[in-house]
Amino acid sequence: MPRPIWIKHSAQLATLASDKKGPRTKEAMSDLGLIEDGSLWIENGLIQAVGTTKELEKHYLDRSHEAEIVDAMNHLVTPGLVDPHTHVVYGGSREREFEMRLQGATYMDIMNAGGGIHATTRMTREATKDELIEQATRRLDSFLAHGVTTVEGKSGYGMNLETELKQLKVMKRLQEQHMIDIVPTFMGAHAVPPEYKGREEDFVDYLIHDMLPVVAEEKLAEFNDVFCEKGVYTPEQSERILEAGKRLGLIPKIHADEIEPYGGAELAAKVGAISAEHLLKASEAGIKAMAKSGTIACLLPATALYLREEAAVGRKMIDEGVAVAISTDCNPGSSPTTSMPLVMNLACISMRLTPAESLTAATYNAACAINRQEQVGSLEVGKQADIVLWKTKSYQELQYLFGVNHVKAVWKKGVKVV
Repeated sequence: MPRPIWIKHSAQLATLASDKKGPRTKEAMSDLGLIEDGSLWIENGLIQAVGTTKELEKHYLDRSHEAEIVDAMNHLVTPGLVDPHTHVVYGGSREREFEMRLQGATYMDIMNAGGGIHATTRMTREATKDELIEQATRRLDSFLAHGVTTVEGKSGYGMNLETELKQLKVMKRLQEQHMIDIVPTFMGAHAVPPEYKGREEDFVDYLIHDMLPVVAEEKLAEFNDVFCEKGVYTPEQSERILEAGKRLGLIPKIHADEIEPYGGAELAAKVGAISAEHLLKASEAGIKAMAKSGTIACLLPATALYLREEAAVGRKMIDEGVAVAISTDCNPGSSPTTSMPLVMNLACISMRLTPAESLTAATYNAACAINRQEQVGSLEVGKQADIVLWKTKSYQELQYLFGVNHVKAVWKKGVKVV
């Protein structure tokens, strides 16, 4: 049996604990549950006690000889970061498109020329499971090194039954053999494959009648996502796909309003999506509808930066009462990064979130966006001991010193992994 772990004397312990249930909104996003000279007692992979060092010494001092002692003096301690939107399993690379974009090509120009999602689809279809596992493992290792202990992973680079199942089965294998928790999302509706060009309705029917039932029957995904965007899937097609998934027990998510206002945020609210992603061009009505429905806005500031687009209006969304989460959107075309610390920095710089709101968006609210808030996202008794020890003294310093990985140590389920 592993030894208990006692983390003591942290400069700040950001527990993210709160009496509020569900995703945090408005002022609640600034409540980090901070404890100065904070302390955690971890046993059997779970958090057993949280408080000041003085408080925990009253209960555990006589057991200190049993424990591995971690002196966190002058360091910040937070929950493990949660990335609620990634495309972490895919084949190949698309660095040529980066150069094309710098020469003036747009996202849709590249996609219509056979690049973009279609290029990765070809490479993912050709890759073996072992090749996908090897590539994804490197990305997951990098996530861990940046303090991320839980990720959501989407399929969507197959757009045929064989490859979509291959991606999801790779995620299942990785969940078994990698320390990171991987939460699977089916996204067969990531684009319309070239072989269905001009027969988009046929592909929607194929997805609904042939793909979704197999994914649900084999229990390979918890969520069902769709790219609702002009030139991809219409709001009407997106609604059909999401409602079909709901009937099979898959929770809806939606890529919405990334390139132009298209009613995606409104649709997210209408179908009761747990989250809507991107939202760079979300309308005023869509933002208000999401605030009313409780749909979480999953914002991706690194993607906006990479595409040289104006970021989503995160500040406005929070002020309007929308719960905001943030993510790397790790993918080969528009955000090839695994750095959640950078994403937190960008959320402050480009979307005007405060440092406290940014940390909430990367931990507790991110966990809510993938239905994992009962296990991860905050440091509370009974939760998984997913913990990051940072080289900074405070959460403010973490957001202030941008573009640097400040991780000193990471524990996943009480096991030191970094």
